Amino acid sequence: MFHLFSDLELSTLIFLGLALCFVLFYEAINGFHDTANAVATVIYTRALKEQLAVAMAGIFNFFGVLLGGLSVAYAIVHLLPTDLLLNMNSVQGLTMIFSILLAAIIWNLGTWYFGIPASSSHTLIGSIIGVALANAYMTNTSIIDALNIPKMVSILLSLIVSPIVGFVIAGLLIFALRKIWRGTKKKERIFMTPAEREKIDGKRKPPFWIRIMLILSAAGVSFSHGANDGQKGIGLLMLVLLGVAPAGFIVNMNASTYEITQTRDSINHIEEYFVTHHNALNHIIGKQPAIDQSVPVTDLNQYHCDYTKSFITLNIAKSLFDTLHAYDELTVDQRTQTRRILLCLSDTVGTIAKLPETPAKDKRYLNELKDNILDTVEYAPLWIIIAIATALAVGTMIGWRRVAITIGEKIGKKGMTYAQGFSAQLTTALSIGIASYTGMPVSTTQVLSSSVAGTMIVDGSGVQSKTIKNIALTWILTLPMAILLSASLFWLAHFFI
Repeated sequence: MFHLFSDLELSTLIFLGLALCFVLFYEAINGFHDTANAVATVIYTRALKEQLAVAMAGIFNFFGVLLGGLSVAYAIVHLLPTDLLLNMNSVQGLTMIFSILLAAIIWNLGTWYFGIPASSSHTLIGSIIGVALANAYMTNTSIIDALNIPKMVSILLSLIVSPIVGFVIAGLLIFALRKIWRGTKKKERIFMTPAEREKIDGKRKPPFWIRIMLILSAAGVSFSHGANDGQKGIGLLMLVLLGVAPAGFIVNMNASTYEITQTRDSINHIEEYFVTHHNALNHIIGKQPAIDQSVPVTDLNQYHCDYTKSFITLNIAKSLFDTLHAYDELTVDQRTQTRRILLCLSDTVGTIAKLPETPAKDKRYLNELKDNILDTVEYAPLWIIIAIATALAVGTMIGWRRVAITIGEKIGKKGMTYAQGFSAQLTTALSIGIASYTGMPVSTTQVLSSSVAGTMIVDGSGVQSKTIKNIALTWILTLPMAILLSASLFWLAHFFI
C-alpha cells in the first residue's frame, strides 16, 4: 500500500495525513452526532440500558460500513465532475478537501452542542457544492461545469423527500398498529409509555416481545446508518486520495487480471451493442459507425465525455486494454485517461438504459455492463473501509446524549410509547436501507426525527412546536450555511497558498 504514496513530496504527505485524520474525525463526529437516532427510542422506552444501547449501536454501525457497499460513497464522489478532480494539483486537492471537512465539522459540532438533530448529509453535500461553486467563481468557469448537476439534483431530492416519506410511513404504521392491536389488555400495552406501564403493572421495562421488536428495529437503524453515512466517509477519503495521490488511486492498482479482462470484455460488448443498434441510437451516440483503425491515445489532458463521440471513446479504450494485464503497466496519464473513458462509457450506457424505447431485456443487459465496467474504478481499499467503520463506531460510543434528549423528550408533548418507538425505528431502518441499496445518500437524523413526529401527531400525542421549529429551521439553513462556510474557507485558503 505504501508504495502508492512514494512519488509524493514530504510536505504533501504531511498534509495528506492531516486530511485523512480530518476525515476520520468528521466520521467520528457523525457517529456521536447521529448515534442518538438509533439509541434515543430504545433508551426512552426502557428496552435497553444506555450503555448496552450505545454499544449495540456502535457494533451495528461498524458492520453496516463493512457490508454496506460503495454506491452511496461514489454518489458523493460524483457530485463533483471528474475533470475538476483530475485537473487539480495536489495543493488544490488538499485545499478543496480541508475546506469541505472544516465546514462540515464546524456546522455539525455547533448543532450537536445545542442538541439540534441536524443532517450530516446536508452538511457534507452543501460543503461540496460550496467548494465547487467557489472554484468556478475563481476560475471563471460556468456553474454547469463546476457541478455534476443531474447527480446534485437527484441527491437533493432524496434529502428533501426522505423525511416526508418517513413522516408519512411512520404515521401510517402507528395508525395500522392502533387498528390491528386493539382488543386485549395484553396487546394494548404496546401503546403505553414506560411511566404508564409502571403505574399499571409496576414495571417500567416493556413486555418481552415488544422489547425484542424495539431492540431489533434499533439495531436495524444502526446498521442502516452505518451502511449509508459510513459510505459518505468512504467517499470523502476517496476524494482525498483522488485529488492528492491520483497516480496510486485513480484506478484500482490492485485489480486482478480477471477484473481487467472483465472490463475489456464489457468494452467489447458495449461496442457490439452500439454497432447493432446505432441507427436507433443516432440521437445519443451520433451516426458514426465503429472505426476500424486504431486511434492513438493522445492529448490525454483534454479528453471530455461526449456521447456523440462514443465510437472514438471505445477505440481509445480498446487500445488501452488490448494487451493490459495490470494497471501498473500504464503511465500515470494513461491511468487518468482510463478512468475518464470508463466513467464516460458507463454514463453513456446508463443514459441509453434509461431511454423509454429501450426494451426491458436490453435495460438489464446494459445496466449489467454499466456495473461491470466500473469494477476497477469505483472501489475502496479495505483499509479505508475498516478505518471509517472504526471511526464511526468509536464516535458512536461518545457524545450521544444531547441529541438523544431532544428526540426522546422534546419532540412529543408526552412520553414516547413502545409503539411509537418501534414505528419510528422500523420506518427509519427500512427507508435508509432502501436508500443505501439504490445509492442515494439520505439523512438518518431527518428521517428519524420526522418519523417520531409523524407517530406523535397520528397517535394524538402532539408535538412541541418550539422543537419542531428549531429542527425545521436547521433543516432549511444547513445546506446554504454549509455552502457559504466551505466556499468562504476555500476562497480564504487561496490567500495562504
